[in-house]
Amino acid sequence: MNVYDAANNLARAIKDSQEYKVYKQMEASVKTSEPVKKMIDDFHGKQFELQKKQMMGEQPSEFEMKQLQKLVEVASIDPLARDFISAEMRFTLMMQDVSKILSDVMELDKSQ
Repeated sequence: MNVYDAANNLARAIKDSQEYKVYKQMEASVKTSEPVKKMIDDFHGKQFELQKKQMMGEQPSEFEMKQLQKLVEVASIDPLARDFISAEMRFTLMMQDVSKILSDVMELDKSQ
């Protein structure tokens, strides 16, 4: 099988997965509620900011971690925001698993 055909098959399998379908459904629902969309955008912004710091070798401060935790707590009160974050986490975990499988097969992670 051609590698491009295999990649296209993988992409189709991902799009057919329950994780992807639920994530896209929740994403569409979030777009219809401006307050929830803003809450999610704030959460993503803070999350990205902290991940960027970690990638640069910096440790996020306790205050920054508390800010992120507070955003999660506020979002978890709203059922739509909570369900979206949950669906997003499941989809992200699936994508990370797929990436790890590919890396393991190609022996890209030499630390093992």
